[in-house]
Amino acid sequence: MTDFIRNVLVPAPGDRFAYLTPSEPPSYERVDITIEGEIISALSPAGFANNQTANEIDGSGKLLLPGWVNAHTHSPEMWVRGLIPPLPLELWLAELYSYPLQGPQQTYVSALLTAVETLLSGGTTVVDHLVLLPGRELEAIDAAVRAYREAGIRAYVAPLIQDEPFEWSVPEGQTLPVQVPPPKTKDVLALMQQAIAAYHRPQEGIEIALAPTGIQMCSDDLFAGCLELSQQHGLCRHSHLLETPAQEQLAREKYGMTAVAHLHELGFLGPEASFAHCVWLNDRDIELMAATGATVVHNPLSNLRLGSGIAPVLKYLERGVNVSFGCDGAASNDGQSLFEVLKIGSMLHNITDRDYRHWVSPQWVAHLASVGGAKGLNASHFGRLAVGQQADLVLYDLDVLSLLPHTDPLGQLIWGRAEGAVDRVWVRGQSVVVSGQPVNVAITDLKSQIAAFDGWLNHRQSGMRERLEPHYRRVMGLPA
Repeated sequence: MTDFIRNVLVPAPGDRFAYLTPSEPPSYERVDITIEGEIISALSPAGFANNQTANEIDGSGKLLLPGWVNAHTHSPEMWVRGLIPPLPLELWLAELYSYPLQGPQQTYVSALLTAVETLLSGGTTVVDHLVLLPGRELEAIDAAVRAYREAGIRAYVAPLIQDEPFEWSVPEGQTLPVQVPPPKTKDVLALMQQAIAAYHRPQEGIEIALAPTGIQMCSDDLFAGCLELSQQHGLCRHSHLLETPAQEQLAREKYGMTAVAHLHELGFLGPEASFAHCVWLNDRDIELMAATGATVVHNPLSNLRLGSGIAPVLKYLERGVNVSFGCDGAASNDGQSLFEVLKIGSMLHNITDRDYRHWVSPQWVAHLASVGGAKGLNASHFGRLAVGQQADLVLYDLDVLSLLPHTDPLGQLIWGRAEGAVDRVWVRGQSVVVSGQPVNVAITDLKSQIAAFDGWLNHRQSGMRERLEPHYRRVMGLPA
């Protein structure tokens, strides 16, 4: 199938992805674009192309952009979004773990919903740091892969793995009694080898990433094993990194140095590696991230929701660190809208630096969400609007009420309220959203599948937060 998009608005080449000062207003141009198979095969000024054999799509009144990357999320959290009270990450996790999923069907449904919400907010790629089902880990991975294939989204399934107990994730945690023993390192790595063999299919848009949860629950042996598998199979690496003050304190307790310095010693940093949050990095850490080509995944909404802090994104950009954006899990956000993430993720940093010339423009935010997102996955074959790229594209309707009157399309898209503006989405050249509706997923059926689990929250396993909270308050210097 060949699609021919006629007379569509795109950012002008000189303005497409750059910091803009108020004296340099953004400009746009109208082009014709041909998608053949998976590839953008032609891009020319509007009116110069003619393809009578293609499926013609009228781009008048619409904006075309490369698809964005939802570079960090946890799809199973969808089941408890809006439920967990305001808590810092460590206590929030203790509450989250009190609601274990009942089986792989829940994993499938939440991944499907995550895919749909990502597609309808301008995303064409999702990185799912997938929470697994104890004893049914491969079934959980299979369920998520099936959902992402069905929706048609590009997916990096990154099973969340650990080999140290949850109690060790807080400072002085090794003094606490362990309630659930962790799996052995060799078993975790064997699981990942099975997952790679069964599900890593980059030619189909599905990739497995090596994703230890973070320094707070992973041994050096697990990081080293993941690094070896990553290098052996050419896979991305992904992990949480210094999300909270507690993790910064824990790293110094555990290693006698910062977490970034320790991961650098292990060889885990690099252009194949992306790290979610990165709120509590120091200047030397930032230098190491830039020098090794590692990516910071900015999750502004969950960092605010959990009181983790504001990542120094302007400093990262100034010092050459690649930055992308993630929604994070739908219970720490509590949604999967990239529109929300990019809006708050740009405006938030205006209060971190008084020099307004350092603030980021909507054009640059869109660049970070697409090109930065692809770079964070060590990918060069998608993320740009250029001939030869795989066609991961989003067509926005500029005539929806929330984007009127017509001023600066990217300014309205990033800073405004763009929900409902996605008209059409292509992933690897395939139409997966048409006229604002998913092609492969019936929303009414999805709602029914979600409703089938009504009542499962009654199975809450209480006690974990209650056990941890006194210890957490003491080590973090909070009153009892």
